[in-house]
Amino acid sequence: MNIHTYEKLWLVAAMLLIVTFIATITYGSVGLGIAMVGDQQPTVEPTELSDDERFGDPRVEQVGENEYEAYVVAQTFRYQPDPIEVPENSQVTFYVTARDVIHSFSIVGTNVNTMAIPGEIAEMTVEFDEVGEYGVVCNEYCGPGHHDMEGELHVVPAEEFDLVDHSVDTPTEVEPDDEAEFTVEIRNRQLDDLETTVVLEVGDETLEEELVVAGGETSETTIGVDAADLGEGDHDWTITVDEFEETGTLSVVDPDAEDDDRGDDDE
Repeated sequence: MNIHTYEKLWLVAAMLLIVTFIATITYGSVGLGIAMVGDQQPTVEPTELSDDERFGDPRVEQVGENEYEAYVVAQTFRYQPDPIEVPENSQVTFYVTARDVIHSFSIVGTNVNTMAIPGEIAEMTVEFDEVGEYGVVCNEYCGPGHHDMEGELHVVPAEEFDLVDHSVDTPTEVEPDDEAEFTVEIRNRQLDDLETTVVLEVGDETLEEELVVAGGETSETTIGVDAADLGEGDHDWTITVDEFEETGTLSVVDPDAEDDDRGDDDE
């Protein structure tokens, strides 16, 4: 059978095109690490995300040596957490869902690009080797504020990365016979235990409390101060935990004295 020269050229070109397609897909899957978004995660109720143990507190937490998990919630028209912060030379698995309508979670400059669907959880694992900042954008039209929906991902030096959160609960006013209680809550989202010291400075007093917070746990400590020792009036206070610092003012007020003052004014 005689095959025309032009037909041979077209056959060769078609075969080369097929080989090129296969090579491109193979390179994308192996060389660039492109993979399908995992759908093996269980579904969630979008209206109950606040009570979900994974998405109730969108966050990054450590799960292994240089291994982290990021729980991300997309909603009109923002991402939580924002910014997302991870250390360099880390492997991060993102778990992404939506609270209201369909969004997307796309990290500019990477191959992370997935739809964020209410009730569904998308799973992607990415390695971040170099320090830098990446934009997070939504590629799915989600409403009139869609064009403003963006976030940030920060890859920071390992020595600057911190997975410890602090919160302070203090009264603003107490009576002289009361005890002012300063409560400090520390959440440790790293694997290793955290040994730290809570330092309270109020008035002329300095009080310290040693605290050990297990990896992945939350602990709190309360430091009490007798208001009578401080005396009536306003007292500035400072709570320091490692590099964390919070300040405020505590007022010691005698209601009986105020009543007497009002009585004098009436006379």
